[in-house]
Amino acid sequence: MPEHPALHKPASPADGEAATVFRAIVIGGSSGGIDALMELMPALPATLRAAVLVVLHLPRDRPSMLAEIFQPRCALPVREACDKEPLLPGTVYLAPPDYHFLVDTGPCAALSVDPPVHYSRPSIDVLFESAADQYGEALVGVLLSGANDDGAAGLQAIGAAGGLMVVQDPASALVPAMPRAALARCASPHVLSPAGIAQLLTRLHREGSL
Repeated sequence: MPEHPALHKPASPADGEAATVFRAIVIGGSSGGIDALMELMPALPATLRAAVLVVLHLPRDRPSMLAEIFQPRCALPVREACDKEPLLPGTVYLAPPDYHFLVDTGPCAALSVDPPVHYSRPSIDVLFESAADQYGEALVGVLLSGANDDGAAGLQAIGAAGGLMVVQDPASALVPAMPRAALARCASPHVLSPAGIAQLLTRLHREGSL
């Protein structure tokens, strides 16, 4: 896949030339994903214009503490997604345990108790594929550490829609199976460590694309 145009536009576009603007970032991970997010969340600037939607594989039988964990480390508001709520710019939305998290027309959040996908509910593929349908090329997809192939098909869907695909470098992942599955399926994603992903998002924000 050719490099996404947002990555080679000048920081100050010429007259009449608009920078690519990403309206959302979707992030998925499983085992080791929280460790990677600990590096990504502090890098998200308070002036970020994109919504940030996150699926992590969680135990189904107890409440998630992720919002409480990440809010002190993030300059943006962090909360669990609620069914039918609008997805606002500059806000981090976390999938609640035992619900699929989708993007619906609006865009707004949709929660589903459809059967697990890749043995997981929430499923990364479900979020990524629904977000690709709604945001198209205005979407950044980030797939982190994990133990199965959830997210690979979803990241491929983001690339097919013209969005920007980012995969955690398997060498930096606590559990590399999920990034490796995405690399086997997706054409030319950006492969970066968590620190490198943070730097990429920071640069895109600085250049007016996020």
